[in-house]
Amino acid sequence: MSLFRKKDKKTNNNDVIFNSKLEPYIYLLPFVLGLVVFTIYPIINVVLMAFKEGYKLNGAFTGWGIGNFTKIFSDRYFLSAFKNTFTYVFIVVPIATCISILVANLLNQKTKGIAIFQTAFFLPMVTSAIAVGLVWKYMFNNEIGVVNFLLKAIGLNPINWLGATAGNAQYNIWAVIIFGIWNMIPFTTILLLSGLQNIDPLYYTAAKVDGASTTKMFFRITIPLLSPTIFLTMIVNMISAFKIYNEIIPFWNGSAGVTGTNLYTFVYYIKEQFATYGRYGLAAAASIVLFIIIFVFTMIQRYIQSKANN
Repeated sequence: MSLFRKKDKKTNNNDVIFNSKLEPYIYLLPFVLGLVVFTIYPIINVVLMAFKEGYKLNGAFTGWGIGNFTKIFSDRYFLSAFKNTFTYVFIVVPIATCISILVANLLNQKTKGIAIFQTAFFLPMVTSAIAVGLVWKYMFNNEIGVVNFLLKAIGLNPINWLGATAGNAQYNIWAVIIFGIWNMIPFTTILLLSGLQNIDPLYYTAAKVDGASTTKMFFRITIPLLSPTIFLTMIVNMISAFKIYNEIIPFWNGSAGVTGTNLYTFVYYIKEQFATYGRYGLAAAASIVLFIIIFVFTMIQRYIQSKANN
């Protein structure tokens, strides 16, 4: 019996009805308060802060306007962050998705010892990105790194992944991309594997009866039926990739690339403006731009998915 309903002969029926209607809202009150204080209020505050020029933590600002947006779009570091982030997203997400489809398809096979391979692929999910990043830092090392050792083994010249050759740090972004692909595969594989396990085996049985090859079954049965899950993983991964930050920190001890500025990303730029330089308005404006970009690409993918399903 509810705590709000008193078992009393004198209790009025109207009071019981009132208490029964009020009870769900009282239970929801802690969640709503937390949502308002820690989610809704910060979002509104960031939007307002983005339009406050010369904003300080004490609440003072010089005036309202779009000056913060004008400044970030004329800042070469923000434009560099724009370029680096988009490069990372449009290389990492498609490649990681394609590899994950193949891996999930292999893990879905009922073969002996498959549990060992499943555990090996899922281990990165339970390991800190910073800790794994430190391991990859040594793997990219010029002298003792495994990556350059493999390049030498196949007759290629070693690459200065984390440094700069003749003032050119072009390979820094590729080191982060390789690590990002590897880091994204486990989560994507889990989602795709769950999608594969929901496909009715009767489709494959009928295809085998008709003499379809494994390749045809993969492209004409597996991929079409798995497409909703593929689009879902791409949306989730794209949102995550646009917020790249942890993948950079361990490689250069917290700096944005070997020069400290050549590998700015959206989140790194926001962090620098807010925590290092105290330019809170610029940080808020960059956050709004990042939100709009993620929202637009999410809507585009949802539109493409709806068209594909129809």
